[in-house]
Amino acid sequence: MQLTNGRLTVYQRVLGMTLCSLPFWIMLNLYEISAGEAIPSKDQYLQTFIVALFSGVMATALFFSATDLARKNEKQLAAVEATQSTEVLFALAGEVIFLGSDLPDIYGITGIALVMLGMTLHSLKN
Repeated sequence: MQLTNGRLTVYQRVLGMTLCSLPFWIMLNLYEISAGEAIPSKDQYLQTFIVALFSGVMATALFFSATDLARKNEKQLAAVEATQSTEVLFALAGEVIFLGSDLPDIYGITGIALVMLGMTLHSLKN
């Protein structure tokens, strides 16, 4: 945000992130193919598409919109950034509800709690 000084729209920023991450995903795909790994099933492609659409595109666009609105107020910006920690809960809920996954074990819950605590404390520090 500081580098572009508001010259890029939310959707341009999302597109930039998508395009800049493509080489990584292509290299990862080529590695998997060269290592002789099995090609993902149709269900895996569907799950990946759902995660990419909801978490990668929609949530990122909403987050960037909120940061643009709050960029001149540090307290508001910290509050917006703290909401990222709740994205973990929404992703988990979506996975359990829509994909039928199991709830995480105690280690997973502890990890989620630590991530949320860390992000919240970091936002409060600013």
